[in-house]
Amino acid sequence: MATAEENNQLSLDDRLFTVRRKPLKTSHISLDEHLCKECLNRICTYICPAEVYVWDGAKNEIEVKYENCLECGACRVACEAIEWTNPPWGTGIAYKNS
Repeated sequence: MATAEENNQLSLDDRLFTVRRKPLKTSHISLDEHLCKECLNRICTYICPAEVYVWDGAKNEIEVKYENCLECGACRVACEAIEWTNPPWGTGIAYKNS
């Protein structure tokens, strides 16, 4: 098992490898696009530990990479524009080392 110091040196892709996913066919995350476009701080882009939310300046919108979601719920606490629901039973993530 990796130490805390070794875990801090892992890339995001390496960390995401530590979870199993049963893929979703559709996103369990939706955004209020009007609120997103008015948002000045885009807290979702840095509060999410799995980089689910990425600002696309060319399109002037948030790209949602829902397949990376760790289901921690940090985004829905931080931002009122995010509507997050639990994935259907049997889908989503399961931690490999739990």
